[in-house]
Amino acid sequence: MTCPICFRHCFLEEGQIGFCRARKSKAGIIAADNYGLVTSLALDPIEKKSLKEFYPGSLILSVGSYGCNLRCPFCQNYEISQANLKSRSTYISPDKLVKEALDLKSEGNIGIAFTYNEPMVGVEYVKDCAKLTKENNLKTVLVTNGCTSLFALKQILPYIDAMNIDLKGFSEDYFKYIGSDFEMTKAFIKASYEAKVHIELTTLIVPSHNDSPLDMDKECQWIASLNPKIPLHITRYFPMYHESVAMTPIETINKLTEIAKKHLTSVYQGNI
Repeated sequence: MTCPICFRHCFLEEGQIGFCRARKSKAGIIAADNYGLVTSLALDPIEKKSLKEFYPGSLILSVGSYGCNLRCPFCQNYEISQANLKSRSTYISPDKLVKEALDLKSEGNIGIAFTYNEPMVGVEYVKDCAKLTKENNLKTVLVTNGCTSLFALKQILPYIDAMNIDLKGFSEDYFKYIGSDFEMTKAFIKASYEAKVHIELTTLIVPSHNDSPLDMDKECQWIASLNPKIPLHITRYFPMYHESVAMTPIETINKLTEIAKKHLTSVYQGNI
């Protein structure tokens, strides 16, 4: 069977696990093998999700599993995104997760954020939890690489209030470097915006890879073609995982920020 979740279209025989290490073929269907298996759970500031304009100053219960459909060489959460941690995870049902979110309202919690690994490789769990979260009048947030199919996106769109989506760069060459799909990511962003989800975008700047002023100008023109008010986070990279290029100079972040501000009204610097 072929998995429909992302551009990889993994063909899986019975019992096989996909590239993402989170989806498995079983009994004639491909589904999330990481369903409800939680590796990280924390009450975080909303700004830590890289959301500056969605309930600023609030807190949100953040939940992550394991697995990712990309292999970015600079992954900051590689311990959970790049591994199958089934034996080291804790099962938390949607009911239990939402109950915990409700119990934390007194501490300022506004809802649930699906984050840390790539949530969309476990889209079934995201959908079940987000639907229940909305039924209990809480907010839902998705932090994603945006490199999944519209088929997968449509399953969760009615239940998501806000997203931070990685727009990792703005060239085919860069997306090939990180093993991703440029057109699928743009389609994901466009569909999310058109569904009236609050979206903010993040671009991590890796020196000599995606720090071209021309590419940043093209990126921001494209974002502005959707809406110039969409916030963009231009974020400083530090060596991590397999990437050893030196950290992004602050001067580069400042230069790219000035370019972005020519097209967009809300530009934020990250990791400064």
